[in-house]
Amino acid sequence: MRAEEKKEGKRFLAFDLGANSGRAMAGVVGEEIEVSELHRFPNGPVELRGTLYWDVLRLFSEMKKGLSKYDEEFQEPPLGLGIDSWGVDFGLLSPEDELLGNPVHYRDERTEGMMEEAFKKISREEIFQLTGVQFMSLNTLYQLLALKANNPSLLEGAEELLFMADLFNYFLTGEKTAEFTLTTTSQLYDPRSRKWSEELFQALDLPLEIMPEVVPPSSRIGRLSPDLAEEVGLGEVPVYAPACHDTASAVAAIPAADSENWAFLSSGTWSLLGAEITEPAINEKALDYNFTNEGGVEGTFRFLRNITGLWLLQECRREWTEGGEKLSYSELEKMAQSVEPFTSFVDSDDLLFRSPGDMPEKIRTFCRETGQRTPESKGEMVRVILESLALRYRYVLDMLQESLDKDIDILHVVGGGVQNRTLCRFTAQATGKRVLAGPVEATALGNILTQAVAAGALDSVAQGRKLVAKSFDLDTYEPDSGRGRAAWEEAYERFREIVRGREEG
Repeated sequence: MRAEEKKEGKRFLAFDLGANSGRAMAGVVGEEIEVSELHRFPNGPVELRGTLYWDVLRLFSEMKKGLSKYDEEFQEPPLGLGIDSWGVDFGLLSPEDELLGNPVHYRDERTEGMMEEAFKKISREEIFQLTGVQFMSLNTLYQLLALKANNPSLLEGAEELLFMADLFNYFLTGEKTAEFTLTTTSQLYDPRSRKWSEELFQALDLPLEIMPEVVPPSSRIGRLSPDLAEEVGLGEVPVYAPACHDTASAVAAIPAADSENWAFLSSGTWSLLGAEITEPAINEKALDYNFTNEGGVEGTFRFLRNITGLWLLQECRREWTEGGEKLSYSELEKMAQSVEPFTSFVDSDDLLFRSPGDMPEKIRTFCRETGQRTPESKGEMVRVILESLALRYRYVLDMLQESLDKDIDILHVVGGGVQNRTLCRFTAQATGKRVLAGPVEATALGNILTQAVAAGALDSVAQGRKLVAKSFDLDTYEPDSGRGRAAWEEAYERFREIVRGREEG
């Protein structure tokens, strides 16, 4: 925020649940919009007998701490609260509304081979025509097929399926719904008919009856249950479905002007690069380039492609920390700036990097297998990751512009990756586009402003975006010209050859 003092206005509570951490964020909507962190807690997979799970009850316990801390801080209830989370993963409820097992983590290997099993019953082209969603083995569709193949009794005993934010909404209120932006990540929903794809469920013999009613973002779900309200001291606060998918919330808060030709890049563990469109783009180019149509706010869609983002850097840092060398991200950035550029490249989306575990060695393996020099020092390793990620952004941005037959002038970067100034600079240089970076807290801001729309504190998301633009300064990164530009173009050609060779191999 530009000003340090607290603002007067209407106050909301946002829970932002990411793959590595969760936060309780207080937000104020007034002359400007501000957010402040009340409580942060770790998140991550728990391995048990070879399966990766989410520890949902611990996460919910941390959320209750966030509710109590809000009460301690402000001594009055918020006008509403909302949850955003990652997509595709889910919990199953029994007929007695009990949670059946722990939700499985999307990085678990249970979905290996499930895509191929699906294609035996319905073609890739048909699935895309029905859903408009990119093909990733972690999609809900393939998780359900894996469950049916390996644990059919669990699926047969399920009464209802709830995606992650929807599951926590149920824990808060007792109400069971499927929020639209989360629903559209599943590869089970038809975005044109705006309903679950009966044809797809029938072709794959999956139980359509367990899928709940779909509600749009900015819907009111219910109120905190009386026992929970008493426990945390807040009263029966209204619970809203904001844009419950974290990227949908982040895009809702992008301070873009109506006149801009802009694309977005939500940068974090995952990077999601795309554009906001009014109708789903389900066409041959989108299928060929593996783009997806995910729900947005106020009837829009996010036409995008998922990119494995800062996961590689996060995993390298974790490996080095466990080895006894704890380095901050800023220290790692400085190391990267002092080494030779463009020595080697990796494709962050390669299957080699999907699972956790000794990421530095995986990067060296990729370089050896593609005939490149292997990075040895930490600075070399980090530079390879950041340059390669920026070049992957260029690769996807080129496909985006071709698919939409549209030239992009400005790339809005939001999320935690905004704090990596080296990556932002590399992104401008690699793409040749002006990069506007910020705000860092776009996801929490989008959560809050879509709640504010639901509560009548804002008229529209467009009004909320103007409020974000008024409240936050953005960092601008301009692309290089001359020799600098030529060096990045040469690097891009090398990167593209490596990626295509790997895909064809």
